[in-house]
Amino acid sequence: MNYYLVGINHKTAPVDVREKLAISERALPDALHRLVQHRGVDEGLILSTCNRVEFLVYDANGACDLDAFLCQYFHAQPSQLKPYLYRYRGAEAIRHLFRVAAGLDSMVIGESQILGQVKQAYAAARLAGAIHTRLDRLLNRTFMVAKRIRTETSIGASSVSIASTAVELAGKIFGSLIGKQILIVGSGEMAESAARHLLTHGAGSIMVCNRTFETAVRLAATFGGQAISFDRLYECCDLADIVISSTGSPSTIFRREHGELFIRRRKNRPMFFFDIAVPRDVDPELGKLDGIFLYDIDDLQQTVTAHLAERGEEAVRAEGIIEKEVERLRSSLQAFDVTPVIISLRDHFEVIRQNEIERLRKKLGKLTPDQEFALKSLTRGIVNKIMHGHVSTLKSAASSNDAAAVVNLVSRLFNLQNERAA
Repeated sequence: MNYYLVGINHKTAPVDVREKLAISERALPDALHRLVQHRGVDEGLILSTCNRVEFLVYDANGACDLDAFLCQYFHAQPSQLKPYLYRYRGAEAIRHLFRVAAGLDSMVIGESQILGQVKQAYAAARLAGAIHTRLDRLLNRTFMVAKRIRTETSIGASSVSIASTAVELAGKIFGSLIGKQILIVGSGEMAESAARHLLTHGAGSIMVCNRTFETAVRLAATFGGQAISFDRLYECCDLADIVISSTGSPSTIFRREHGELFIRRRKNRPMFFFDIAVPRDVDPELGKLDGIFLYDIDDLQQTVTAHLAERGEEAVRAEGIIEKEVERLRSSLQAFDVTPVIISLRDHFEVIRQNEIERLRKKLGKLTPDQEFALKSLTRGIVNKIMHGHVSTLKSAASSNDAAAVVNLVSRLFNLQNERAA
């Protein structure tokens, strides 16, 4: 099980570090191509969200150095990344992926959006040709486990999401959300979800601003709102009480000078900025202005924590399911690992059997059908008896931690690696 995962998330790295390692949707195909070209990597997947950036690979020979890849790709020194990285191999990598997809490793325990993000990462990796047999088996099992947890536990009940947290914070700032104006800058599922929650709690009309005006028009239509071209962003922004920003901009689009302008125009009426972009859309300096309340992804942690206790028991049940599924997959994968060797071993003895029959035919001359049948039955029986002990050993090894060593030993004893390569 040569799976290897390296990553950072909201628990190990602050947002200013995560945004430096974030990989945009546009850059993802090139990043995947470079990942699978890296020494030792046979298959790869990259998951990049606002709360985590993770690199999962299958490394057949255990020679992959993902730390080196990260340093090369992000032009960073090892000392800059090492304090924030976590690393998992084998069953630990599988367990971590299952927990991520099930929402157990999320800022909001049990949130469902992460499963969709893992599926998108899987689709992107397949499209890029970075996923083959090993990661395909792992990811499909991951989706099954996540579905099972959703079905058999209430981990996703009593909705606690980034969107609902934004509504709670906005409600504390304004007292009432009735009639408050909303501006969505950019697009994305989380931004739309936050806007829907705000509307449900009484917020007024919605404006949508996007660099692609057609996208703004389409999204605004879903809310019965107004589309704004990106070149009018700063002109119209102060009309909003609540700004939800979720662009893919590599640099901030709202800075302190913009905040000062907005506050003057609003005559000191407060504004709420909800920055859910990574890299961040809003300069932290803007949040220091009187009358402007700024929350980024990390700021939500304190609010979210208050809602987690009620999900504790369900999370324990989910962890139990994951442990069983990790063991099931481990056994399945190890059996999968020994199957090619069993087939090769059988082929090896079959070649010997056929060669010996041909040699005997030359000595014995023409055989009657009964003699031919007896000869084949005898030699097959001998091969099966010889195979039985080896197959039993390999199948037993498949359920232990010695599988790789036994497979390697049998392959070397019978020269199976060279025969398969021939």
